[in-house]
Amino acid sequence: MRSVDARPFCYSARVQSLTRQLRRPAVGGVAALLVALVCARAVDGLSAATDIATEFKYGAFGTEETVGVPYWLWRVLPEVFADKLPNRPGNAYARLGFTYETPTSDVPIGTSKSTDWIPRVGLNCATCHAADYREAPGATPKIVLGMPAHQMDLQGYARFLSACAHDPRFNANTLVAAMRKHPEFGFFDGLVYRWLVISRTKDGILERDSRLAWFDKRPPQGPGRVDTFNPYKAMFAKETHFDTDDTVGTADLPSLWNQRMRQGLWLHWDGNNNSMEERNKSAAIGAGATPDSLDLDALDRIAQWILDLKPPAFPPERLDKALADAGTPIYQQHCASCHDIGQPRVGQVTEIAEIGTDPERLRSFTPELVTQMNTIGTGKPWRFSHFRKTNGYAGMPLDGIWLRAPYLHNGSVPTLRALLFLDERPSRFYRAYDVYDWRGVGFVSSGPDAEKQGVAFDTSQRGNGNGGHTYGRDLSVKERESLIEYLKTL
Repeated sequence: MRSVDARPFCYSARVQSLTRQLRRPAVGGVAALLVALVCARAVDGLSAATDIATEFKYGAFGTEETVGVPYWLWRVLPEVFADKLPNRPGNAYARLGFTYETPTSDVPIGTSKSTDWIPRVGLNCATCHAADYREAPGATPKIVLGMPAHQMDLQGYARFLSACAHDPRFNANTLVAAMRKHPEFGFFDGLVYRWLVISRTKDGILERDSRLAWFDKRPPQGPGRVDTFNPYKAMFAKETHFDTDDTVGTADLPSLWNQRMRQGLWLHWDGNNNSMEERNKSAAIGAGATPDSLDLDALDRIAQWILDLKPPAFPPERLDKALADAGTPIYQQHCASCHDIGQPRVGQVTEIAEIGTDPERLRSFTPELVTQMNTIGTGKPWRFSHFRKTNGYAGMPLDGIWLRAPYLHNGSVPTLRALLFLDERPSRFYRAYDVYDWRGVGFVSSGPDAEKQGVAFDTSQRGNGNGGHTYGRDLSVKERESLIEYLKTL
């Protein structure tokens, strides 16, 4: 049985290797002294979460050991290679869509900093499930935990690391000089990074590049989206015939609210698994953990917390209550059967022939992959067994729908208004701009500010189609506007 070790962002194995080598007596007296001195130092970072929300934002669940970047190297890459970052607002990793809690935060929300003797920065649940929005240009961003990370460009992060490693400036002289500009960077840090960490990490990133070649066969994922299962097919390349596979599995990041009421429903966009435990573990492994590196206790704490994590309510002062009340029976008649807990079609798969949305994500999850996914965890008490192949997409509860834009499984429709008014669905718009569109119910997706601060989304590209889900097309304009007002209340 093959083990799952071909992680999409695997480069920390090099750092782990050097850690093991430094601990061997044969490495020599100087290295042994470095180990003793560095290990004796107090290590910065999150040693224990003060509360569960803090753990969600900054805690570790096992990616640091496998895909973590050594902290000081991670810290200076945006400084040395600012030209490799996208032309988006913000400093450092904010230009890739990471959210910083304060301007002086050491690391952004969605990252964890290990307490190893060489601290490493990894990713966690909040990378994909925390974001912010602004009520108007110039307003203070409001950070919402559990919200889809509509600004986060995971593929862009991977490409940024690759671009850095390929650049001749990725050398000890340049990078250590940048590190020394930070007063807390110590003398022994300089020795360890100069002689060991930088070269090993560079080699690890370059080795990883071959496992990301599949990126180039598909349209860019863009912010707020991820291809969850093609990395798994790459892990099982021979069994899934990945060398000839060009399917596009890119889909929008989901919310994490109210997981208790989703227990037992068919999860993921295509309803391919009804085990929340497997869903959580597969997400962690997809983010870079392995079956052996998973911190099961940490995962369980987060899993328990999100069972009852609530979305924020739509601002009541912006709600037309009379119009929302008029929309209630319209929702019950036309939407509830697929989207209300207890109704017959919620959490069940609607056939692609009926729903008519872009089929690429559905095609991408193949029967061959189902077989391999159900081997993950072999030898462990939690081995996967619930994955299945479907022929459509699953209807889900619409809690917090006002903050889950853009819409449809691939994020191809910018607002609820565009979803219900089919002729208003744009063929091209801008994602990742965080100013809220109160009329459309979504984010501002056109105009000079969205164009300047967002990222273009082209619905003509494979996997980006904005057709289908035409429910409500026969409603009058007034009925649809009433329905949109009601949806704000969910």
